[in-house]
Amino acid sequence: MSSKMYDLIGVGVGPFNLSLAALLEGNCEVDAVFFDQKPQFDWHKGMLIVGTRLQVPFMADLVTLADPTNQYSFLNYLSQKNRLYPFYFLQRLDIPRREYNDYCQWVANELDNCRFGKKVVELDYNESENYFTVTVEDVHTNEQATYHSKNLVLGTGSIPVLPKTFQGLPEENVFHTSKFLENQDRCRKAKSITVIGSGQSAAEAFRELLKERMEHPYKLTWITRSKSFLSMEESKLSVEQFSPDYVNYFYQFPQEKKDEIFKTQDLLYKGISSHTITDIYNLLYEHSVSGEDMNLGLQVLTEVKGIEQKGDMCEIQCHQWQQDKDFTHESEVVIVGTGYRPNVPGFIRENLGSYMNWDDQGRYEVEADYRLRLNIPNQIYVHSGISHSHGVGSTNLGLAVHRNKVIINHLVGREVFPMHDKNVFQNFDADKFNQL
Repeated sequence: MSSKMYDLIGVGVGPFNLSLAALLEGNCEVDAVFFDQKPQFDWHKGMLIVGTRLQVPFMADLVTLADPTNQYSFLNYLSQKNRLYPFYFLQRLDIPRREYNDYCQWVANELDNCRFGKKVVELDYNESENYFTVTVEDVHTNEQATYHSKNLVLGTGSIPVLPKTFQGLPEENVFHTSKFLENQDRCRKAKSITVIGSGQSAAEAFRELLKERMEHPYKLTWITRSKSFLSMEESKLSVEQFSPDYVNYFYQFPQEKKDEIFKTQDLLYKGISSHTITDIYNLLYEHSVSGEDMNLGLQVLTEVKGIEQKGDMCEIQCHQWQQDKDFTHESEVVIVGTGYRPNVPGFIRENLGSYMNWDDQGRYEVEADYRLRLNIPNQIYVHSGISHSHGVGSTNLGLAVHRNKVIINHLVGREVFPMHDKNVFQNFDADKFNQL
């Protein structure tokens, strides 16, 4: 059992906490350790499909936007792997998702402050001594150890959302897109497959299934309640909303106004990348060359109301909401792309919830510098579940490093990393415009 006192303990090691760990490595002012139950770093393992790309430029790696000279940069990863020339000739800013995952695994393996295969099972607070107690279980041996820390950082990520409509059915027949790769062989053997949803994950699953139809001639259908298979907003001035400037602008509003604004920004984070739509259309066109029945269906404006397992098939109850018409659709396999929600482990609410402030919808109240509002002198920084407070860019990898700069500067009590007021060309705040 360990009783060492750390300055910071991280719960979960996704890209955001891995970035923080990399930026803190070798910093003698902050003694930090990060725990994750996975045996190694893996980022959306079930969707690491060959051909899928990261939706941000490679400069949104774990360290570059804070310190371009850092040894854990993506370019140094390429150098260490002898891949600089292939990347140079690739002539792209975006990189394969599989390569981003491999890069993060390389960094995680290089760091001394990350512990994988270690599951945080309990968090407590010692009121008399003002420190957190973190109980960690080894996933292989089930042995537990206790650690103490002055501060915490929560990087518990998100978990797949499977609506009640789709729950309780055979998992090999009805599953979330997050489990696509592990069920790919099942798909290859199916007579019919239906993808539900209109986001990037649904589109990538449909594209992969469409590519494989040449060898596996299943019937393939794609259903969405959206008006169309809409492209994500990727124009250069639009993506300036994924900037520190916009985060600061958004944060100043009262919560009711933030919720109102957030509802209008779907296509900044929910649409489909234009290159993915182009790939799909090109495949559809190629499938049509022979003039034969394509055995394909793309249905928009349609909400799934229910689903039942009937023998070997799933019967899907559909409603075309613009026509107000009901119909049914049968499919052997159903892949559900209904997104993710923030993961707030039960032990956080149960053991630390009384020290936190929550809004009227049960969400964290978060300070501008990513600290939870607490009634104790210690700090809990947070990476996930803050879209309501910090806006549309809260899950964007391009803002991970900026957030960690803010956290480190606050932890140390000085500006370790310089902060700049102006990072983009446009102004969001009218008062700042009048100062030009």
